[in-house]
Amino acid sequence: MLGLPDGTRACLFDLDGVLTDTASVHAAAWKQMFDDYLRERDGEGYRPFDVTADYGPYVDGKPRLDGTDSFLRSRGIELDHDELVRLSTIKNELVQEKIVSVGVEVYPGSVRYLRAVRDAGLATAVVSSSANAEQVLRVADLAQYIDHRVDGVTARERGLPGKPAPDTFLAAAADLGVDKAHAAVFEDAIAGVAAGKAGGFGFVVGVDRLDHADKLRAEGAEVVVEDLEELL
Repeated sequence: MLGLPDGTRACLFDLDGVLTDTASVHAAAWKQMFDDYLRERDGEGYRPFDVTADYGPYVDGKPRLDGTDSFLRSRGIELDHDELVRLSTIKNELVQEKIVSVGVEVYPGSVRYLRAVRDAGLATAVVSSSANAEQVLRVADLAQYIDHRVDGVTARERGLPGKPAPDTFLAAAADLGVDKAHAAVFEDAIAGVAAGKAGGFGFVVGVDRLDHADKLRAEGAEVVVEDLEELL
């Protein structure tokens, strides 16, 4: 009934873009921060951050500092650690402001899928690069469906590398007491799908919110859907 292999005992969900549409909030915050920086650096003739072309390849699913560095390097810009931290902090402050002012949109199909997962008795975890995952789960009223959370705060505390490394997913499965072979990963980001594949998980579901289904499959998604409800 869940579209998963027999023997699956846990579902590990990315948050932004899989359960909630905070991906659009993050994208808007990235654009505002990068455009302000590039305008100051290059003047009014600057080349702005393109949400369609730049968000998926360079920042989506990655830890904040890695995303900042990845995009800027794509433009031939290399900054020292302190400046990367400064820009990343600005981006995070913008996200927090937007979560409060705009709110968090939840995908209805994802809520229906979460309910079905809980009814089936499977364990659940959110595995997110965001340091704001706890706030988002609370604002979106999704905490009731989630048994465990491994997020940007957890990764920093435990010294876990971010996606596309599989460590945060592996930590979530271990914390739930479920072998990776019996856990399914749900990701919308290319880096996240790559992490699920690299971790050797039993099943990797790609959620295509950015019209890049082929890239999700190429990175190791066994099935790609546009909405989790398609799996029911």
